[in-house]
Amino acid sequence: MKALEERILKDGKVLPGHVLKVGNFLNHQIDTPFMMEMGKEIARIFEGDKPTKILTIEASGIALGMAAAVAMDLPLVFAKKKKSINVEDDLYSTIVHSYTHNIDYRVVVSKENLLAGERILIVDDFLANGCAIRGLMDLVAQAGGKVVGCTTAIEKGFQGGGDQLRAEGYKVESLAIVDEMTDHSLVFRK
Repeated sequence: MKALEERILKDGKVLPGHVLKVGNFLNHQIDTPFMMEMGKEIARIFEGDKPTKILTIEASGIALGMAAAVAMDLPLVFAKKKKSINVEDDLYSTIVHSYTHNIDYRVVVSKENLLAGERILIVDDFLANGCAIRGLMDLVAQAGGKVVGCTTAIEKGFQGGGDQLRAEGYKVESLAIVDEMTDHSLVFRK
């Protein structure tokens, strides 16, 4: 998505450790009209895959997941990083490693919200090593659903997670793929 690449170049900041900060429009402060345009693009890309539900992970994936869900007229479920008192004990759970925070999270989804036979589109803000997406895939597998595709706003192509998933046969479509990142420049995949 050319508009996203342009926005990253305009408003993104590269921080040490190959961290791309896009907090002023994507995952801290959200440019809602722009987010809705990204949701429409996701809907266009995946309409032929006929998902029945969108799955994401809290917290930064929720905005993009919501935009895609609105554009596709689908329900959105998000995996919680902490079990709260309003989530019953009948849960699917898995461990996900966060690249950004360098910690492992146990994420959970209530079994009443992820059902056998559902066609799931996984949505997240970033794809680096693929740990979050693999964790969400594990939840879908536990429920007996089918992953019909995975999408992210920004993929760090140089970290290989998306390419590994593609090599395994999954449909992975990121709106922008950064193939090279230095302290002073970004190179997007053609």
